[in-house]
Parts: sequence; C-alpha cells; structure tokens
Amino acid sequence: MRRLAPAAAAAAITALLLSGCSMGASDSTAPMVEAPPGPVAPQPGEVQDQAGDQSAQSAASAADPDAADRSVITTGWASITVDDPIASAEDAATIAEEAGGRVDNRTESPGTDAQPPSASLTLRVPADRVDEVVDELRTLGTVNSVSMNASDVTQQRQDLDARIEALSVSVDRLTELLATATTVSDLIAIESELTTRQAELDSLTQQRDSLVDQVDFATIGLELVTASAAPDPQPDDFWSGIVVGWNALVGFAAWLGVAIGVMLPWLLAALVTAAVVILVVVLTTRRRRTPEA
Repeated sequence: MRRLAPAAAAAAITALLLSGCSMGASDSTAPMVEAPPGPVAPQPGEVQDQAGDQSAQSAASAADPDAADRSVITTGWASITVDDPIASAEDAATIAEEAGGRVDNRTESPGTDAQPPSASLTLRVPADRVDEVVDELRTLGTVNSVSMNASDVTQQRQDLDARIEALSVSVDRLTELLATATTVSDLIAIESELTTRQAELDSLTQQRDSLVDQVDFATIGLELVTASAAPDPQPDDFWSGIVVGWNALVGFAAWLGVAIGVMLPWLLAALVTAAVVILVVVLTTRRRRTPEA
C-alpha cells in the first residue's frame, strides 16, 4: 500500500492538470462565440434562455443608445490655411495639451524658394472633447476641409475582455496545480502550459490596452499650409466650371509651349544630323555610279 501511494498521488496530479488544461482551453475558446459577456460561462441548458435575453438586450440598446456602454474609435482629418504654419503648429499642440491630450507626431517644413512652409501633426485628444478641440482648431485660419469618422468596436472589446477573464482563471488554476506538484515531470508539464497561457494572456492584454487607448483618445490628423499651397476650390456651378476649364486650358498651353521650347533644340540638331547623313549617302551613291558610265 505504501508503494502505491506515490503512484496514486501522481495520477491524481496528472488528472488535475489535464482537467485544468481542458477547462482553460474551453474558457479561452468560449468567448469567441457571440454570447453576452459575463463572469460565468453559460451552461448547456441555459443557451436558449440567454439567447432570448441577448435579443431583448439588443432591442433595448437599439431603443436607448445610453443603455449599453459603447466603445467607439473616433478619427478625423483637417486641413487649414494659415499665415505661419510653424507658429500655428505650436498653437495646435497647445490646444491638444490643454484639452488633456498629446501630440503623437509632428512634422514641420520651413519655407524655401521652391516650396512654401507647411506643418502636419497627429493629435490625440480625449474622445469626449473632440468637438471642442476641432472648434478651437478652426480658429487658427481658413478651414479647407474637415472629415470625422467613428467606428464602433464594442463587440471586439467585449470579446477581448471575456478571453482575458477566461485565461486569467486558467492561469490561476495552473498556478494552484503548480503548488501541489510532487514530481519533476508534473512540474515541467504544468510550467510549460502555464508559460503558454501567460504569454497568450499578456498578448491579449496588450491588444485590449491598445484598443482602450484608441477609444479613450480620438486621433486627429492636422495639415497646416499657406495660401499659396492651399488646394483650389472645386467648381460648384456652370460659370465656375468654365473658369476652371479655361484656366486648365491656359495652363496646358503654357506647359505645351515650355515642352516645345525644351524639345526645339533637340529637333534642330536631329534635323541637321539627318541632313548631313542624307547628303553623305547621296554623294557616295553618285561616285559609285560615275565610273560605270
């Protein structure tokens, strides 16, 4: 009986390990199914009832948008004509920082003889203050264009939260099994599985943190240009279309004149070369025919 005790203990630990691993795997894959998130996984007999509850919750959320905690990523782009893009870039950064945001990217190009000055920034501002920040940015100069976009990632965030919760439970179970391991083989098996689960948990946590940051802080791309580099307004009626077409025709004629001026010396050189070649060929042909006569 004493000899059988260690073997029985090892068998019990192995059974617990397999049970913990299988439960962890079940927990990690279960959240992938579109089910309402919750701390307790649904039992087989409760699937139909929970599906009805989910439909009711979806209908209630559609009737009252504030009933559900939505996760929305807001992105935007703005182009503004200013007198001094470099100074306006500093003002834009100040606006974002005073709103509780930050500047993730900033590029400034000083003016040269061939290129006017410009600046571009990537602003991250709190999502609940986007409208306020955009209104303040409009005061920097003349707005050329503004576009805003909102993307709902509620389901993605709920899925990550559920998978992280399931993996956390699995890691805790494996940690408990690790404390009760009595043999080297059991210890190695548990540590290997625990390392895999922990790595997956860390990866999902980073994904969730990045998603939360995008939800909490809206991203606004800002382009600051001068009047000479501002985009031309698009025609909105018949006469403005005629003006734009005439200007395009004049521009093309000017470009064509420049192209002809550039190519003319090459054409003259080609004509002179061709004339010389033809003259040499004619003279050579006549000399060959003269002795025969």
